[in-house]
Amino acid sequence: MPPMESNALPRTAHGGKSLYGARLGILMLDARFPRIPGDMGNATTWPFPVLYKVVRGASPEWVVTRQADGLLDAFIEAAKELVADGADGITTNCGFLSIFQKEIAAALGVPVATSSMMQVPFLQPLLPSGKRVGIVTISRATLTDAHLTSAGVPLDAPIIGTDGGKEFSRVIIGDEAMMDVEAAERDILEAGMELVRQHPDVGAIVLECTNMIPYARALRDNINLPVYDMYSFACWFHEGLNPRDFGPPGSALRPWRER
Repeated sequence: MPPMESNALPRTAHGGKSLYGARLGILMLDARFPRIPGDMGNATTWPFPVLYKVVRGASPEWVVTRQADGLLDAFIEAAKELVADGADGITTNCGFLSIFQKEIAAALGVPVATSSMMQVPFLQPLLPSGKRVGIVTISRATLTDAHLTSAGVPLDAPIIGTDGGKEFSRVIIGDEAMMDVEAAERDILEAGMELVRQHPDVGAIVLECTNMIPYARALRDNINLPVYDMYSFACWFHEGLNPRDFGPPGSALRPWRER
C-alpha cells in the first residue's frame, strides 16, 4: 500500500531574535512611584507578553516638565535594544514622549506609538457631528503645541490637567514612593468632569498619562462618555503586530459546504 500523501507544510523554524513571544516593546521612564494594576509598568496589566526597557536618567520630572531635553539619543538607543531583543513594535509609558515620535520612528525599522494622544485624529471622525475629543493630561502647564502637533492633535482641542489636584500629579512627577490611590482617582475624576463642564461639546476623552489607565473605568462611569488611554491604544497596536489566528482560511466553512 503506497504511503499517504501529506499536505502539511515543512516544519521549519526561523531565528533572528533574542526573545520570542513578546511583540510589544515598552520604553519605561526611570521611576520608583507605585505602579498599580493597570499601570503600563505593572506586567499584570497586559493580556499578552511585553518587553520592557528602562531609560536610565529619564525621570518623570525631566520628561514632563523639561520636554525630555537631551534624552532623545537615550530613547532611540533603548528602542533599538528592544527591537534587537525581539520587539516588533515600540511604545512608551509617557504621553509627553510624543515630542520624539518622528525621530524614534525614523530611527527604527518597526512601527512606533509614543503617545495615547495619537488616538485623537482617528477618534474624531467617529463622534457625532459637533462633538470633539478632549484630553486629560498630568500637566497642562507643560503640554506644549509641539507635543500636540507631533501626536496629530488639533491645537484647539479641549484639554485639562490634574496639575491642580492634591495627589496624582505630585506623586507621579515627583516620583514619590507612596500614593493615596483614592485621592489620585478623585483628581482624575474631578479633572474629567471639569473638562466636560467647560466644554459641553466633548464627546470622548483621551487620557494622555499612561498612569491614568487604572482610573479610566471610573471616569467613564462618572461622565458617561467613552474614555480611551494607552491601554486601549497599545492593545489595538499589538493586534496588528500579532493578529488573531483563526486557523487555515476556509476551514470553518468546509463543513457547511459539504452539507
